[in-house]
Amino acid sequence: MVQPTGIHARRAALRLLDAVLRRGETLDIAFAAATKDVRKFEDKALARAIASEVLRWLVDLDALIDSTTKKPLPGDAKVRMVLRMMLAQWLRLQTPPHAVIATCLPLLAGGPRKLAHGVFSTLSKREVILPDVPTLPAEVAERWGERSASIALGLAEPPPLDITLKDPAQTEIWKTKLAADSILPGHLRLPRGENVEKLAGFAEGEWWVQDLAASLPARLLGAGEGRHVLDLCAAPGGKTLQLAAQGWQVTALDISKRRLDLLKANLKRTGLKAGVVRADALGWEPKHHFDAILLDAPCTATGTARRHPDVIHRIGQRQVEEMAELQAALIEQAGQWLKPGGLLVYATCSLEPPEGEEQGFATLQTVPIEQSELPAGLSPCADGSLRTDPGMLAERGGLDGFYITRKRRAA
Repeated sequence: MVQPTGIHARRAALRLLDAVLRRGETLDIAFAAATKDVRKFEDKALARAIASEVLRWLVDLDALIDSTTKKPLPGDAKVRMVLRMMLAQWLRLQTPPHAVIATCLPLLAGGPRKLAHGVFSTLSKREVILPDVPTLPAEVAERWGERSASIALGLAEPPPLDITLKDPAQTEIWKTKLAADSILPGHLRLPRGENVEKLAGFAEGEWWVQDLAASLPARLLGAGEGRHVLDLCAAPGGKTLQLAAQGWQVTALDISKRRLDLLKANLKRTGLKAGVVRADALGWEPKHHFDAILLDAPCTATGTARRHPDVIHRIGQRQVEEMAELQAALIEQAGQWLKPGGLLVYATCSLEPPEGEEQGFATLQTVPIEQSELPAGLSPCADGSLRTDPGMLAERGGLDGFYITRKRRAA
C-alpha cells in the first residue's frame, strides 16, 4: 500500500509528542529517535514544527476537541493526540484540511478513524479559530502569577534566529551581508527557519547562535583585559565564546562530555581560546581564584518556552525546588572561588522566582545593572537585577526569559 506523502513526518511528530507528554523527555532529547526513519531535512523540520505547535497551543486545542464530543476523550488517548496534530497543522501551519485528513488519519489505522474524521470535519465546518495568545496550563499560570499574561503573549510564535558576532565592531557589515536586524552591537536577528550551517560566516567562525537574552550575562562582565574568568556550567559554550572574544582568559567547566565536545567544536570553529575542564562543580577545586565567575546555572529552562514549548508541560513545582537547591549550592561554591573584589554574574533561563529573585547570595554585594548596559526596551529591576520575559521586546521578535544579577566579593 502506498503511503501518503508526508506520513513519515506525521509519525515522527506523534512519537515526539508521546516522548514529551507521556515520558517527560525534552523535544531535543527525543528528536533523534523520533525522526530516525525520516530522511529529508524538511520533513524532520516539519515533524518538530507540528509537535511544537501542539505543545504551544495544547490547552486551546483540547478545548476545541472537547467542544465536539459528549464525553471528553482520555487525555492520553491516541485519537486525542492525532486530533491535536490535525488541528495544529490546519490552524497554525496552514495545511489544507484535505491534506491534514490524508496524512493523519492513517496514524489511526485499526483505531477510531471515524471519530477523528468526524471531530475534525465538525471543527473545520465551524471555521473555528485559536485565540491570539496561547492559554497556559492552570498550574503554570499560578506559578508565574501576574506575569503570566505577558509571558503567554511571547509564546504565541516561534522565535527568530539570534546570533552573536565574534567582533561587535563588524555589526553593520554582517547586518548587511545577512540582511539582518540588530538590537545592540554584536547581535543580529534573522527570520526563523534558516539553515544555520549554510549562512555566510558560520564555517569561518564569525558568529554563533545565541538568544539575545542569553548573551546579556557575559556582556555584564565587560572587557577581560587578560584577567581570569571561570565559566561555570559552561557547555555548549556560547558564553565561553563571548568571554574569550571580550579578552578574558577563560576556564570553561562542565560535567557533560557530550556538551563539552560541542564547546570544543565551537572553539575550534571560531578560533577562540579557553581552558576546558570536565568536572562536577560541587566537587572541583580550582588551582587559583578568579577575577570573575559567570554562573549560568542549571535550571528548569522555562524561560526558553518560545523555542522549547515542552517545558510548559514537563516542569512542575518539584523540579523547580530541586533546581533551586542545586543553584544555591553552586552559588555558595562560586563565592568561595572569587578573588577579593571579584565579580559574580548569576543567571538562569528560568521564569521561576525560586531560581532567580528568591536566591540568596550571603555576603556578596550587589553591583547594580545599569540601563546603559541593556538594549533599548529593557530596564533593570529596582534591586539592580534584570528580569526578562518572553513578552518583552515583542515588536522586535521577543527574547527568552532570564533572571540575571551581578555581585561582588568584598575587597
